[in-house]
Amino acid sequence: MQLDQDIIDILKIKASTKSLGSESGNASPQFPKSLPILGLADIVIFPGMVAPLLIESVSSNELIDDVVSGDRLIGLVLQTTPVDDPSPEDLYPCGCLARVQKMVKQPNQQVRILIEGLRRFHTGKFTKTLPYLLAEVEYHDEPTAPDVESKALARTAKKLFQEILQHSPTLNDQFKSTNLNTDQPGKMADLIGANLNLKLDQHHLLLSLFDVKERYKALLPLLQHELELQSIGSKIQKETSSSISKSQRDFYLKEQLRVIQRELGEEEATVKDIRLLQETMDRASLPKETRDVAVRELERLRSMSPSLPEYGVARHYLEWLLELPWDASAGDQLDLHRASQVLDQQHFGLKKVKDRLLEHLAVLKLSGTVRGPILCLVGPPGVGKTSLGQSVADAMGRPFARIALGGVRDEAEIRGHRRTYVGAMPGRILQTLKRLKVSNPVVLLDEVDKLGADFRGDPASALLEVLDPQQNKHFSDHYLEVPFDLSDILFITTANWLDPVHPALRDRLEVIELPSYTTTEKVEIARSHLIPKLLNDHGLRSGDLKIPVALIRLLIEQYTREAGVRQLERTLASVIRKVARERMESAHVPSTLKLDAQWVERQLGPSTHPPHEHETIAEHGLALGLGWTPSGGEILFMEATCLPGTGKLILTGSLGDVMKESAQAALTHLRSQAQTMGLNLPPMDEHDIHLHVPAGATPKDGPSAGICIFAALASLFLKRKLPSRVAMTGEISLRGRVLPVGGIREKLLAAVRCGMREVLLPEANRRAWDEVPVEVQKRLKIHWVKNVEDMMGVLFQ
Repeated sequence: MQLDQDIIDILKIKASTKSLGSESGNASPQFPKSLPILGLADIVIFPGMVAPLLIESVSSNELIDDVVSGDRLIGLVLQTTPVDDPSPEDLYPCGCLARVQKMVKQPNQQVRILIEGLRRFHTGKFTKTLPYLLAEVEYHDEPTAPDVESKALARTAKKLFQEILQHSPTLNDQFKSTNLNTDQPGKMADLIGANLNLKLDQHHLLLSLFDVKERYKALLPLLQHELELQSIGSKIQKETSSSISKSQRDFYLKEQLRVIQRELGEEEATVKDIRLLQETMDRASLPKETRDVAVRELERLRSMSPSLPEYGVARHYLEWLLELPWDASAGDQLDLHRASQVLDQQHFGLKKVKDRLLEHLAVLKLSGTVRGPILCLVGPPGVGKTSLGQSVADAMGRPFARIALGGVRDEAEIRGHRRTYVGAMPGRILQTLKRLKVSNPVVLLDEVDKLGADFRGDPASALLEVLDPQQNKHFSDHYLEVPFDLSDILFITTANWLDPVHPALRDRLEVIELPSYTTTEKVEIARSHLIPKLLNDHGLRSGDLKIPVALIRLLIEQYTREAGVRQLERTLASVIRKVARERMESAHVPSTLKLDAQWVERQLGPSTHPPHEHETIAEHGLALGLGWTPSGGEILFMEATCLPGTGKLILTGSLGDVMKESAQAALTHLRSQAQTMGLNLPPMDEHDIHLHVPAGATPKDGPSAGICIFAALASLFLKRKLPSRVAMTGEISLRGRVLPVGGIREKLLAAVRCGMREVLLPEANRRAWDEVPVEVQKRLKIHWVKNVEDMMGVLFQ
């Protein structure tokens, strides 16, 4: 229940001059000894008082319905703590009997009522708590003939109250039609008390005093205090009235508060804020240019009225200026041996990547500065790019922060907003430094390849200044507009691939490629890192579950197909969750549960990547290619068919322009060499050739499918199937040469994952063979081809 805010101005209710069955005389029989109780959160009702109330809770609505349908009498009691549905412990012990004069139901299920206070009572035993409170009450009689002392007290209170009315025009207008000349001192005390600006507990104190004399003894000091406040208010009004106009209303209220605080001897909030800012500035190690700006801004703040919007803007700016770590740095604990241990503990494999990171840290240790190339870790998702940044920070003993740049399209995210904008803030770089409280953390700028650009600017261009070692010593944020030195920050960036990265930004990065993991590496990562971590996360001990290496390999090869280990971690987590459930539901689970392939298939279902799905080529016109994506290598099906038509080349499967041109080049070379190769081509002007790459919802592009397209066409027209478990990649020229392509390592890893045994690669890519893991080299037979003739010799022996 709360006050009706629409009619808040009439809450200072004048007493009714009619007879209301008030507290004079003996207790009347019409007043029941048991009452439904309504808890009030923000008003105290006195006898003789008429007030509107707004009922919101469901239980209170039910109470009002029962009261209105009955004798309309209700007990109103102030809550000790405002709650929606109070219990007896949430209510004060005294209340006021009231009559509901009027009830209006609102469309939003709220109820407005008009109540009339009748007499005091003291609550006794609560006989009912649901659906609303019902309590026994005890009334107290007041003397019908007041004595001399009561009359004297009433006269004194009336005089003080009339003086208060003279200082308060609004309150005086409300009492113009009110008769204060009552011969009942108790009613007079209630009338005055109800209209004084008191706290709720003070109002309740007056209500709880059943003895009239005691009520006046509590009321008179409150009247005297209110009169003193009114006098001071009049003095304040005289001091400030000369500078008041309608447009300065807010300023006038602030001036009143300032004079009141001065009269009370309290320090003004504005003065206190400025004093604290001054003390912070004195302690801060600010550069000279920054200190000059801070001093100038603080002087502006001193001369500015707190009521002005500019005051808050200036104060916010000054707080930012003083809270940045201008000269606070974390001490380096760089030890190369320890750094190597940290990298080995947290990441398996990645030897070349770790060596390059250790070289970078060694140079940093020797030179004492980070003004070198910015490292960019490039690789598929889930290979550990972000966690490598955390490991570098751990090795150096510096705080670490990750700033996700994926989808950022606003330059202000990097440089900040100018102070003219409402709610302006510095950019993410300075926000990170303020949060870490040091000027030399390790900051990982994650996914720089996914930065966008629109009408709000180009964040990639804004990063140029941040990452350039020659410029970031004087980095200027749009919000601060003073130089801040970012040169001590060790920036590390990550990306899935470099093509979308701004060329100028790419020029500032030293790329370290993180390759896809081999199956053996994934097995070791699962055994050494993922499984112990997941067991601990799921409340299991290392001895509770044994997952054989063969089963881990099965999960890798048949339930996940990825370059990293993110999906593998999710699959292992699913297995461990099912084990945890079995342990909780069954009392017969052995202390060490050993899983097998049948258990996995029963719990996870059939394998999502069957081991032989790519092994058999069922008919001619089909070929298997190898493609590269930011998520790693993939197997590519190429389907070709010939049908009557008008000589068109039809390409489907969401192919990009480069791939379409490769198809056209392959077909042109095939037609030009058809006689030499012994191909029996149909009249091309009477037939269409249709090339399709399945998974049409996935865009595909690039030149590396050239020889795969040629092989599918050759198989179609020779009417000979290609050998099974043979994949290929390479660009084809119009003269039939097989040109080098990229992503050889990722493509060969994909070939192994999909069960391939032989792969055709361009001869020019032989130099990339050393980068292929030995495990993969042993499982694949590679055919190095220079031209189409070499390829045809391998495929159609």
